[in-house]
Amino acid sequence: MKDTILILDFGSQYTQLIARRVRELKVFSVIEPCIVSIEKIKSYNPKGIILSGGPHSVYEKGAPLVDKKIFKLNVPVLGICYGLQGLVKTLHGEVNESKGREYGRAQMYIDNHEDLFFSLPAKIVSWMSHMDKVVKLPEGFKQLAHTESTEFAAIGNNAKKIYGVQFHPEVVHTDKGLQIISNFLFRICNCFATWQLEDFIEQQVAEIRKKAGTKNVICGLSGGVDSSAAAVLLHKAIGRKLKCIFVNNGVLRKDEARKVAAVFRGHYKIDLHYVDASVSFLKKLKGVMDPEEKRKIIGHEFIRVFDAEAKKIKNVEFLVQGTLYPDVIESVSFFGGPTSRIKSHHNVGGLPHDMKLKLIEPFRQLFKDEVRQIAKILGLPDEIIQRHPFPGPGLAVRILGEITQEHLRILREADSILEDIIKKRGLYQELWQAFCVLLPLKTVGVMGDKRTYEHVVAIRAVNSLDGMTADWAKLPYEVLDEISNSIINKVHGINRVVLDVSSKPPATIEWE
Repeated sequence: MKDTILILDFGSQYTQLIARRVRELKVFSVIEPCIVSIEKIKSYNPKGIILSGGPHSVYEKGAPLVDKKIFKLNVPVLGICYGLQGLVKTLHGEVNESKGREYGRAQMYIDNHEDLFFSLPAKIVSWMSHMDKVVKLPEGFKQLAHTESTEFAAIGNNAKKIYGVQFHPEVVHTDKGLQIISNFLFRICNCFATWQLEDFIEQQVAEIRKKAGTKNVICGLSGGVDSSAAAVLLHKAIGRKLKCIFVNNGVLRKDEARKVAAVFRGHYKIDLHYVDASVSFLKKLKGVMDPEEKRKIIGHEFIRVFDAEAKKIKNVEFLVQGTLYPDVIESVSFFGGPTSRIKSHHNVGGLPHDMKLKLIEPFRQLFKDEVRQIAKILGLPDEIIQRHPFPGPGLAVRILGEITQEHLRILREADSILEDIIKKRGLYQELWQAFCVLLPLKTVGVMGDKRTYEHVVAIRAVNSLDGMTADWAKLPYEVLDEISNSIINKVHGINRVVLDVSSKPPATIEWE
């Protein structure tokens, strides 16, 4: 049984980052909503519990509370930001509104180097984001660190192994933040660094074999790293009982269907069924403008096609999908805070309630970079491992507004040009994602001394570690110049190219 750190989410934008940091240290982590039952918490048998930050004030009406029973489990607890304030209030300390808000970098002075701050220097830069502060400690707690404006920047009860920090050790802006988390995991919780993806693969292979039994399994293959790694993992587990289906939903990139078929039929000898359902998808998407509606239509139609294909294959009971943890987090609301549903992913929020096939989602608790590591272990080629993420609803959510054949043609050509230039310049693997978005407007231009009134394309290029946060990529001017000139000159229907310079948050990577 692997050591597990349970993270209770109170609505922080950084909750997923906490999970990633724990896994970087080779300890398994899992996120649950803060309202999860104590019985569910016990079922994980956690070596430690981390309480995330959140947008509320603990004295607000309806603010989520920390369950007192958590502190009776004899399990170490670390509260971060709101998590600190929540445990202080629950344990009868006091939290009040601060006279001065503290956001961003703050010089923090460490008063106690035992346990949580073991081996750290006397002062570090911490990342603060709060407008409330602890004014009275619960019984048995002592001050561990302070800043000029926050007396209790960190507190602890060493005897009960309960700690709280007002800053965010999980973000890169905090000096030695990973060391602080490491101290909590290994010095306080006595965890062992045993979380290895090789072990995860073997565990999944065994579970899939047991679950599938003698049944055939259908895998929805898109050619991206998630579904590709899932297909190879399933093939490793059940061999010829795996039946992969590639659905042409009409909103794929240029030549995508041909390329995917060539890789899997030629390289892996996997049983691949190609289904051209583009007509039915585009018919249902006709006139639809709302992105959530697009996603749900594609999700429902996707499963309908699979149900139909399943009837053609005997003894089928399961559908495999490459669903990732960020897909689940963004599609499911834990409570009414910033972790409320951001958008429905076609393979999470868009699934119909009456779906006949049962799901197998081996990567449901993994992040993108972890799946890429698994793909490498499984021997997938770099062209798949390093492929930029592509949304399940495809170009449907990169065409803002109505989806038409003309809009698809324009976007496919523009996106293909962008990708070719990025690869030629040696930038493709340096970027997390780079793509074009077709905007729902036209602008006036001049070509050959004639007035034009044509479409606008936006370039979106970002850098990220796991897709949960992202910074816009500072592409060289000469590369942007080549992209813009090539798209405008080669793609009929475009006369203007713009650049998206927003980061996530506040924006998402995809526009819809």
